[in-house]
Amino acid sequence: MKNFRKTLFILTAIICTALAPQAVAQSTDEDELKIAALEALMAAPPERALPIAAKVLASDNSDDVKERALFILSQIDSPEAHDILIRTAQENSGELREEAIRMIGIGGNSVALSQLVGLYENGDEEVREAVLEAYVIADDQEAVYVLAVEASKSGSEEDFESAVEMLGAMGAHEQLRRLRESTGISESLIEAYAISGDADSLRELALDGSDPELQEQAIEALGIVGGDAVNATLVEIYRNSDSEDIRESAVEGMMISGYDEGLLEIYRSSQDPVEKKELLEYLVIMGSDDVWDIIDSALDGGL
Repeated sequence: MKNFRKTLFILTAIICTALAPQAVAQSTDEDELKIAALEALMAAPPERALPIAAKVLASDNSDDVKERALFILSQIDSPEAHDILIRTAQENSGELREEAIRMIGIGGNSVALSQLVGLYENGDEEVREAVLEAYVIADDQEAVYVLAVEASKSGSEEDFESAVEMLGAMGAHEQLRRLRESTGISESLIEAYAISGDADSLRELALDGSDPELQEQAIEALGIVGGDAVNATLVEIYRNSDSEDIRESAVEGMMISGYDEGLLEIYRSSQDPVEKKELLEYLVIMGSDDVWDIIDSALDGGL
């Protein structure tokens, strides 16, 4: 599926960026000293660290310095720290606002996280992305589900797809299945099922011929999940279908899964020279260890 690698890359980048110490770009010596002092607060008691971080945010400091103060606040589990993060997200703009939103995700406080809904609804694309990242960082699957539902209702296809992709990367099987019930099946949901490893939902769709195009996508997505049960399903679909497109999707699924044994099994049981020729080409592409014996046999006149 075309967005599978992109989604995993996005999720990895979100988490790594949020949790790793931020690089200081073009900071002055004074800023670097301030940042080092803030980092030292990690070992300080919360009651000592909080007022210092709050003072830094309220003072005339660079965004680099203020972002480190936001991180310190994200590590303090107190209503006052949560309030400062929310207020910073609500009253500021640009990168500092987005960083405050992500820090709320790192803090993981449910009350603070719930207040991000209003920011998402009224924010621009950057704010909505930051809110989504915060929920992913906090592993708040239900909140991302709500965003997907609301995006579906408002007709915002891009926001819906972004939320669904993240649900897939979060492994939110329950929420994705509920989305299917409320919004219907779509390509983005199929991709999310693949990313989350939900073979059961994909198998159900792969065996449902009511929408051949979505069925083909589900069959190929099964290959991403892989595994013995999935491989058996792909062979079953190939053998039981009279549709050339469905059979081709089953082969694509086996190629994605790396299940050359299944293609070999089908090749050896086939009595159709045209079919065997096509399967042989796929086996060559897959680099099957047994393909050379098959080629020798074919050249000797065997089927």
